[in-house]
Amino acid sequence: MLPAESKVASNQRELIARIREVRHGESLSGGLAVALLSCHGDVQQELLSAAVAVKERYHPHVISYSRKVFLPLTNLCRDYCGYCTFRRDPGEPGAHTMTPEEVLEVAKQGEKLGCTEALFSLGDKPEMLFPEMRETLRRLGYRSTLHYLEAMCELVLRETRLLPHANPGLMSAQWIERLRETNPSLGLMLESTSEALLQPGAAHDNAPDKVPSLRLKTIADAGKLGVPFTTGILTGIGETLRDRVDSLLAIKRLHDEYGHIQEVIIQNFRAKPRIPMAHWPEPENDDMLRTLAVARLLLREMNIQAPPNLTEPAYERLLQGGINDWGGVSPLTPDYINPEAPWPHLADLERRTRDAGQDLRQRLPVYPEFIPAVLQRGGLLAERLEMISDIVGYARAA
Repeated sequence: MLPAESKVASNQRELIARIREVRHGESLSGGLAVALLSCHGDVQQELLSAAVAVKERYHPHVISYSRKVFLPLTNLCRDYCGYCTFRRDPGEPGAHTMTPEEVLEVAKQGEKLGCTEALFSLGDKPEMLFPEMRETLRRLGYRSTLHYLEAMCELVLRETRLLPHANPGLMSAQWIERLRETNPSLGLMLESTSEALLQPGAAHDNAPDKVPSLRLKTIADAGKLGVPFTTGILTGIGETLRDRVDSLLAIKRLHDEYGHIQEVIIQNFRAKPRIPMAHWPEPENDDMLRTLAVARLLLREMNIQAPPNLTEPAYERLLQGGINDWGGVSPLTPDYINPEAPWPHLADLERRTRDAGQDLRQRLPVYPEFIPAVLQRGGLLAERLEMISDIVGYARAA
């Protein structure tokens, strides 16, 4: 063996030994996490094996998902992210703000199909940029997009068995407190802690709501209020491997302090024809698996999700990274954020999950371990949650 080959082999043995230590309870350091994001061969196999073992320690034999309807309340948005096809300007083809009647119609259709989550996605503060949105809100009778969202969450909660889960972008502590009256959980993707993504020509150029410190503050405010919270990272948008690890560690620190992060989404960038990043390379499958595995070893018992529709056709491979949740899957509405990527059929999702030796369980928009705290709030939200959850905290069988 040549000296260079001997050194490579020695480094691989050392990495494998350190992965095994982490597998059995040692903390994964940031430096080792960065190194593992670019590993391959035997080291990658050891990494994936360790991630699955840790997942099974905390979430044995179960993969969950939420059956939902996707409600794009408005796709007008003041942010111009380089990877987004969801947002529109007023007058642009496809620009739309849902009416209360449209919201309720979709929610009731979803209810008939066994959905338990009404996922509200919307642009961030569009009325601050567009007079057309201010006029729409005036006509509907609301002062802001958040006021309108609050009313629509209350409408869905009052008129259906679905539980709202809102992702309205940056929120003040006051708005988090208001929305928790109708939402058992709330969400905001951290995406990345990288300030470099705000530079001209980068993914978050001209996106004032994507400043990392502002997003971290929203997540922290939710923690101070004890609101179960969904967040996550977006990979392949120009961040470095160090950035990726730093983002996961920032999420971990917030959860260590407040214990409120119910779910961490690892979402891979997908190129689309009409975005500024249309020719940007997508993360490869092995890159995604390594990121999932590193997230599992860093976050340990936390719930980790990866969307199956963004890894077709062999999305069951994501289970090799140690995830324990597929996220929201709809039998009715498309993924308006990634419209080119259809949801898997629920029967196919169950079959592939079962073939991997896991049981598929339908959860609610709040994870079982966070339900008791929500029930303590009382009111209509607690009544609805108790009505549709089973003794363990998953969705009650119809």
